[in-house]
Amino acid sequence: MCRADAVGWTPLAAVFPGQGAQTVAMGAVWRGHPAWALAERAEDVLRRSLRPLLLDERRAPQGTAETQLAVFLTSMMAWKALRAEAVTPAVLAGHSLGQISALAAAGVLGFDDAVRLVERRGQVTDEVCASEPGGMVAALSRDTGLDAERAAAACEAAPGECWTANDNAPGQVVYSGTTRGLDRTVERARELGARRFHRLNVAGPFHTPLMAPAAGRLTAFARSLAFAAPDRPVILNADARPAGPGTPWPETLGEHLVRPVRWRATQELLGRYGTAALVEVGPGTTLAGLARRTVPHLRILSAGCPATAARAAACLRRPTAPPQPNTGRTSDR
Repeated sequence: MCRADAVGWTPLAAVFPGQGAQTVAMGAVWRGHPAWALAERAEDVLRRSLRPLLLDERRAPQGTAETQLAVFLTSMMAWKALRAEAVTPAVLAGHSLGQISALAAAGVLGFDDAVRLVERRGQVTDEVCASEPGGMVAALSRDTGLDAERAAAACEAAPGECWTANDNAPGQVVYSGTTRGLDRTVERARELGARRFHRLNVAGPFHTPLMAPAAGRLTAFARSLAFAAPDRPVILNADARPAGPGTPWPETLGEHLVRPVRWRATQELLGRYGTAALVEVGPGTTLAGLARRTVPHLRILSAGCPATAARAAACLRRPTAPPQPNTGRTSDR
């Protein structure tokens, strides 16, 4: 097992990606693998075919509802493959949608209920996206002196229309809001020192007050599900702290849609659990890239397909120097 006291294993943190990691035929690498049984189980739960989302070579998943379900399922298949290699991460976290993947991996939600929750999350957020057009833009400003506070100040150019949705890494924040609000905020951020901007492949103003209608509907739905205590620490996006005993999960999951993702602080905290490595479990390598900027002292790995899951496990079996203690405080930004 991959715990601090397990001889021959590197202590490990696992992180799960969110929306934006989708690609064409993203589930094809799992067809024929034992983990593909999760896709078949999800079809039984939802009583419809999911193969078009996972195997269609003509287009990537379309819309928020399709995308969230496809990313979640491929992340869970990657998790199953990694666990089959006897890898047991000591601490988990997930970025935005990935937080649900982390909760499923930690046993907070059973797989069937997690599938139902992700489907409902996609539906209610799609409804907001249709009625409140907007999006998200990453502002990149490394080495320009534009810190998270000054980046957030750019939103003052569009009060009530744009917010800082993610503090992802040193030199990267993500704005979220209406189309007009994003245009005004990007202009102001450029004046403050941001050098590059990247519009994310999402259709709405996630992690802002504009998602309040979806948050309420998701909370109501989540009250019909069964929740358990996590079997290992799970760091939550909203406060970059581990979920505590008695966490009100339906309310927490609803509020997650309107609160910012404190991913930089989350990564910093992951590094304080005695971990020496971090693995991104699921499609893409976005979180691995952010980790290299935020916690470069950790060994950074990816497990997005059967081959990379096996390689990550082999790498973790090789000994590494113990992680250096980090006594700094978690950022409140």
